[in-house]
Amino acid sequence: MIGRQFMLFLVAGGVAAAANFLSRIGLSEFLSYVPAIVIAYLVGMATAFVLNRAFVFRDARNSVGSQAGWFIAINLLAVAQTVLISVLLARWLFPLAGMDFHPETVAHGIGVAVPVITSYLGHRRWSFRSR
Repeated sequence: MIGRQFMLFLVAGGVAAAANFLSRIGLSEFLSYVPAIVIAYLVGMATAFVLNRAFVFRDARNSVGSQAGWFIAINLLAVAQTVLISVLLARWLFPLAGMDFHPETVAHGIGVAVPVITSYLGHRRWSFRSR
């Protein structure tokens, strides 16, 4: 059974992922693929921090500075996952499989979705400690 907190995390993450995904598309008009992914991830991360702090982990007892520090550290690991998966799919796996329907967009969507569980566990344990 999925708990209420995890469901709220998914909703906050969904909104942040949409901010990430849509900003990457806009940024790609001016930047190459990987820098656009990284900057879009920062947009999504800021959105996620605000939403998680306000709606998901409201009972956190550690300082805002500690929350932000851990949130950034956990998300730096997640951005590495996102970039690695996005590039692996878009540059190697999709061309090998002959997949040519918006390969960068599809790859980035998958790359954004992958770190959901690890991020939730890390944020619950370190970013927004309730004890």
